[in-house]
Amino acid sequence: MVEEVRAMPGAEEAEVLTGLGGTGVAVVVRHGEGPTVLVRADMDGLPVREDTGLPYASTATATNAAGEAVPVMHACGHDTHVATLLATLRLLLAAPDTWSGTLVAVFQPAEEQFNGAEAMVADGLVDRLPRPDVALGQHVLPGPAGSVQVAAGPIMASCDDFRITLRGRGGHGSAPHTAIDPVVMAASLVVRLQTIVSRQVSPRATAVVTVGRIAAGTKTNIIPETAVVEGTVRTYDDEVARRCLDILHRTARAEAAAWGAPEPLVETFDHLPVTDNDTATTDRVRSALAAELGAEQVREFEPEMGSEDFSELPNAWGVPYCYWGFGAFDARRWADAEAAGTQAADFPDNHAPQFAPVLQPTLDTGVRAMVAATMSWLGR
Repeated sequence: MVEEVRAMPGAEEAEVLTGLGGTGVAVVVRHGEGPTVLVRADMDGLPVREDTGLPYASTATATNAAGEAVPVMHACGHDTHVATLLATLRLLLAAPDTWSGTLVAVFQPAEEQFNGAEAMVADGLVDRLPRPDVALGQHVLPGPAGSVQVAAGPIMASCDDFRITLRGRGGHGSAPHTAIDPVVMAASLVVRLQTIVSRQVSPRATAVVTVGRIAAGTKTNIIPETAVVEGTVRTYDDEVARRCLDILHRTARAEAAAWGAPEPLVETFDHLPVTDNDTATTDRVRSALAAELGAEQVREFEPEMGSEDFSELPNAWGVPYCYWGFGAFDARRWADAEAAGTQAADFPDNHAPQFAPVLQPTLDTGVRAMVAATMSWLGR
């Protein structure tokens, strides 16, 4: 990618920084007076075996943190993000008479690990790059290709992952009365955690508490010493998130106390902030997208409980931002499914082994959207 950037016409103006936050890349193009605009693409894959049947389907493998070989694919469309940002950079470098200001193109790793943007910030991003006036980002999403999705305010949730290690007393499976069984303790705790949202958070608030992993034991007739429960808390409000985590801590301690067990270890990690689009910035982006693609192609971004680390970058400087989506699937098929209300059944979601955006007009739309939004600040 670095070689491709340096080979672009006009790239002699570009400063290329590598190794940011590990494998991150930033391209800075200073081109006269004007605003500074940061545009970002994430570029990691997922440990998923691709099942799209496409001739270019991934057959790659990688070694995960546990040292295991796993299949890898761009199941979230990050290859599309990289391609559209590279094309945006190419077009702006090739047309210097059309714009003025400073462009900062950031290719960010490890979004899927929740720590890529954080690592870039920790690696001195704020001091090594020009301070932007605005930050822009986009993501390919389920929807009709050729369209975009944009909205002001909170559009993606904060994330706080948790790990609860319950400590019991091991023993033989035939004599549970001589042990403190952390497996049953964990099962009871998982059910209790479902009452955080249903009974202890205001119905007017939006929150999700999901347990995604339970691990315990080595053999059928052994009561283990410990059980581990892991999950995630998602919400649009920091105070609601704090309340959910406080209740989670209290509930875990109370469950252990009810069993006469030692106090559990409760840990939180992988925090991501709410993606909260600035209103004025979003209005400007929406106008640019409508002018470029047509107002009929600009849809409302429906807020979702998924999380993103994009906002870590503008938040490091305290600058406004806008993050939007662009559609991935054949528009005619999507319209038919929308009329029938079967989009979820007819199309794979991001992270599915079958996730395969149609190449066109998806790529052209992503490029046009990013160029139009960027030019609404930099255009002469």
